Amino acid sequence: MRDIVTLQLNSEESLIIASDNSGGIGLKELDHVHVSYEIVGYYSFRVAAMECIAGGGNPVSVVLHNFCGNGAWTNLVKGIQRGFEELKLDCVPVTGSTESNFDLQQSAIGLLVIGKKPILKNTEIAYSEQLKYAVIGLPLVGNEVIEYGEHIVPLSVFLEISKLSNIMTWPVGSKGILYEFNQMFTNREFTKNHLITKVDVLKSSGPATCFIVAFHPEQEEEIKRMSGSYFYAIEIIR
Repeated sequence: MRDIVTLQLNSEESLIIASDNSGGIGLKELDHVHVSYEIVGYYSFRVAAMECIAGGGNPVSVVLHNFCGNGAWTNLVKGIQRGFEELKLDCVPVTGSTESNFDLQQSAIGLLVIGKKPILKNTEIAYSEQLKYAVIGLPLVGNEVIEYGEHIVPLSVFLEISKLSNIMTWPVGSKGILYEFNQMFTNREFTKNHLITKVDVLKSSGPATCFIVAFHPEQEEEIKRMSGSYFYAIEIIR
């Protein structure tokens, strides 16, 4: 099951709601990972936006819940706007609220991306032995996201692949690739031994630094071209 809520608006469109949260990452002394709030905002937006787009949504609004203090708001929004630029999104409003009555000891934010999806748009593929699979990007978490940023798949690559017909994209979160495979295809149970790849299928992918794509064999060369060095094939042991 995707990490989204789908609400039908009318006979033509559905509303797609995706979310992310971040805790202990920022500029406070007790944070576990020390980075700017622009980076915090960018990666939280990235997760929710990828979930929304993978579910067929076109982002139309962002809601930010800020527990980092008043001074963090501007830079959190700058990070969100960086994501807008990568996805070529114009005029998407950002709203939200800041906890200003109390000063928390660690940084924390919550973020919603709201999108619209055409009713007829299909983003699912049933499991089949004829399909092929790959992970695009590497799973990274914590300080690795800063240290090995060159292995994080760009949002622009994710968007381009997501626009292809008859494929399924699936962002990888903190529970890793194997967990996501079992969410993608509920009619088969996968174990670590079923997935043969150069990538660690149990490792956290933190802020969706990679994603899974399921596709038909004739699409492989096109997807390899789009993803370049970020492409890692996954072989399924039947």
